[in-house]
Amino acid sequence: MSRSASSPKPEQRAGRRKLLLIAALCIAPFVAALIAYFYWQPQGGTGNYGELIPAHPLSDPPLRRLDQRAFRLSALRGKWVLLQLDRAGCDSACRSKLYDMRQVRLAQGREMDRVERVWLILDEAPLETMLMREYDGTRMLRAGGSPIVAEFPPPGEAREHIYLIDPHGNLMLRFPRNADPRRMLKDLSRLLRASRIG
Repeated sequence: MSRSASSPKPEQRAGRRKLLLIAALCIAPFVAALIAYFYWQPQGGTGNYGELIPAHPLSDPPLRRLDQRAFRLSALRGKWVLLQLDRAGCDSACRSKLYDMRQVRLAQGREMDRVERVWLILDEAPLETMLMREYDGTRMLRAGGSPIVAEFPPPGEAREHIYLIDPHGNLMLRFPRNADPRRMLKDLSRLLRASRIG
């Protein structure tokens, strides 16, 4: 057998190299994705702004609306719930939380009906009429003396945070004190996109 018949011509070698290069370029993104998925851990954890809490169902004791009618949080199952706890006097930090919850919900656009807002009021003092009007749509519930108040985790006072309850009634996330509403919005939007419930 002659040498020319057993070894590829230079043109054939160049063609094979090009074919291998094209194949490598096609396969490289898949290989990179597999490596990233199984081995790469991004810095800074999951990318959530809010602090994930080990999800646990809240108890469901009777609470009271402002008109004294009974209400239970289980009535909101199937919805995502932004919740704050504070006194009826509602200082500037309390008002800021109410405002942020309202704006974050509104910013969801067509998805905002999947989100409810709740204010657990920790005492029996009267509320300002203007405050009730300004945050109409927030469920304002008397929870003074209710065992549910103790179910919101330390450290710090429960009053410092806005909490998120999932559609199954599980307390799952806590936003930091003086939270950035834009970052809250990103967290909630991500959950709404990923969730098939609520």
